[in-house]
Amino acid sequence: MMTRKTFCFYFVDRGAILLAMFALVLGSAFYCAAADTVQVQLDTREAKPRAVETLTERAIFRDYRFAWRNIAQALESNSLDALEGSFAGDASQWLRQTIVSQQHSGLSQRYTQQNHKLKAVFYAPEGDVMELHDTAEYQLEFMDGGKIIGDQHIVQHFVVLMTPGADHWVIRQLQAVRQF
Repeated sequence: MMTRKTFCFYFVDRGAILLAMFALVLGSAFYCAAADTVQVQLDTREAKPRAVETLTERAIFRDYRFAWRNIAQALESNSLDALEGSFAGDASQWLRQTIVSQQHSGLSQRYTQQNHKLKAVFYAPEGDVMELHDTAEYQLEFMDGGKIIGDQHIVQHFVVLMTPGADHWVIRQLQAVRQF
């Protein structure tokens, strides 16, 4: 025979499990949806003076895509949390300043339909830095309290410096330029 106390514990535990499962499914769906909106094509054939290894190419592709998903999430939510781990140096400082500025103004940005044509142009002989050129195309929405107040189709060129971290590559510089 089950006592009332045991029953209540069982119910709370079961509810916590269901809540955790729901959060996991919802979080996974959000991650997949956000990641699917960032398309990256990476060309490493012309990297000099060193050829890019297959595992490094996969890591750059994965980490660059993840970083842009994080940029989009951080700028839309005006939260610095999404930037942890993907950025360092000048890129981190620039993004943090942008988010703080947005927080003060009450505005935010939403990046959608991102397409990045990424080309490795320099890979250091020591393997400690890679320069990439990104031709990014995306839809940019300007928001005020969740309401879209402006929308613009953007084609932008970026010079990107990435360096290896403990278990992934980080963006150290993300510099917008007119052309390559």
